[in-house]
Amino acid sequence: MRKLWLLTALAVGPLAAQVTLSQAVDSALKNYPAIRVSQEQMAAAAAGIQLAQTAYLPRVDALAQANRATRNTFYGLLLPQSVIPGVDGVKANNLGTVWDSGVGLLVTWQPFDFGLRAANVASATAARDRAQAAVSRTRYDVSVATADAFLTVVAAGETARAARAAVDSWQVLLKSIHALVAAQLRPGADESRVRAELAAAETQLAQAEQAIDVANSTLAQFVGLAPSQLQVISGRLANPAPERPEPPLEASAHPLAIEQNAAIAQAQSQLRALDRAYYPQFVVQGLASARGTGMLTDGSRLGGVNGLAPTTQDYGLGLTVTFPVMDRFAIREQEAIQAANIRAGQAQYQTIATNLQGQFNGALARLTGARRVAANTPVEVSSARTALEQATARYRSGLAPIDDIAQAQRLLVAAQIDDALARLNVWRALLEVATVRGNIQPFVAEASQ
Repeated sequence: MRKLWLLTALAVGPLAAQVTLSQAVDSALKNYPAIRVSQEQMAAAAAGIQLAQTAYLPRVDALAQANRATRNTFYGLLLPQSVIPGVDGVKANNLGTVWDSGVGLLVTWQPFDFGLRAANVASATAARDRAQAAVSRTRYDVSVATADAFLTVVAAGETARAARAAVDSWQVLLKSIHALVAAQLRPGADESRVRAELAAAETQLAQAEQAIDVANSTLAQFVGLAPSQLQVISGRLANPAPERPEPPLEASAHPLAIEQNAAIAQAQSQLRALDRAYYPQFVVQGLASARGTGMLTDGSRLGGVNGLAPTTQDYGLGLTVTFPVMDRFAIREQEAIQAANIRAGQAQYQTIATNLQGQFNGALARLTGARRVAANTPVEVSSARTALEQATARYRSGLAPIDDIAQAQRLLVAAQIDDALARLNVWRALLEVATVRGNIQPFVAEASQ
């Protein structure tokens, strides 16, 4: 059923879609672009594993070539370069050309590598795991931001509801006082005072409705709907939050800590790959080739198309061993850099754990304070309502001025707003505690009931 609300909203167009907290979070996890960015980065990291595994395959190089060129050979030495070709021919200096051709196939394979390829695959796997942890952390951040935006919309709605009730109360009082003023039982200044209070209440209501629009805009960017299409369902958020003991924090379960551990594991795997880099490389090679030329050994040239087809074959099989002797210095420094990165990552993990514990302690303190305030605001509302009733009765009896009603009415509106926000502040504190724990899904499920 949760999946149907978005389809319904899209089908009905501009009509408002009723959204619970759970539905808002689910939609954000499906639609918010930042999550797709992280998922594609993880897919790229997963492809890196396949790339590292291709190092186990033999390398096959094929070549075919035909050309027409001179065959003048000059004895001497050239340093290695890629511009002047080596020429197989005779000592001469003329511009006569012949056809030459060649085809060849070279197969190269490493039978063993002292664990280098396995270390590279492990490093690619660690990179994939880190990308997966980044996806989880991004999804978590989006969930928290969506839940916080949802609570802000509900809080703005509660404030607007109290302001709207105040406007209704002032309108009723204005009608009553207008009748008294018309009957010359009260001075006209009383009616003017009530009109001023009504205008102030309407201004407060307009500000509260503006806050709703702003909060809806923030929530809409996560949910993927237009702000005008959103209608939040507060669920249990309008009721007092349940009370239960909070177990100790496990910082290692937080997505940020998990991602940092994955970064450390990736750095460690890269260090192990560096440890395997300074070993001899054994390469088995097999070669089959054929060459054709239009020149004879005495320097004479064959005419026609002689040389276009390979006529002389060669093959070979060998073992090549290479050892990068001077790379040891560079590898040693790279290992020192990587070891420092690992130590820095471990220190960063300790910093994350320490910060999370501090945030958790602060969240518990705010939760305790929010519960105390929420327990007191019903008394504030009840007392303010009684004071308004008494001030109204005294005013009707001519025993109190209109100022007493105005002050009592403002006190009641403030108390009602305080009471509504106090309940929501408990829920917000519970969200903060769940956020520091690294898992808000139990909170979302409980608040959406």
